[in-house]
Amino acid sequence: MPSEMRARRVADRIARELAILLQREVADPRLTGLTVTGVEVDRELAFATVYVTAQAPEQVLMPALVRARGFLRHELAARISMRAFPQLKFRWDDSLDRGARVDELLARLKSETPDEE
Repeated sequence: MPSEMRARRVADRIARELAILLQREVADPRLTGLTVTGVEVDRELAFATVYVTAQAPEQVLMPALVRARGFLRHELAARISMRAFPQLKFRWDDSLDRGARVDELLARLKSETPDEE
């Protein structure tokens, strides 16, 4: 079983290479503007969960990613030397949306609260 540090290095490398692949190699127009926000690799290096976000709706992007999963895994395995390359799982990262919602709520509270001096 690899160390936690090795799993983190593998996850970081997958994130970097996947971002390059999505930017330069993927021909599917639905995947343009896609951002990889993070990658988590399990302790056995069997699965890599890739968190993504974009301006396009999740309902459009996730099926396109599932369809491109085999190609992306093949290309990543060619670029990252590993005995067995992890299976890719894609998850929508809604943390930006949640952060924007929190900012909106805080701004509304601030505007409704009278200034105390």
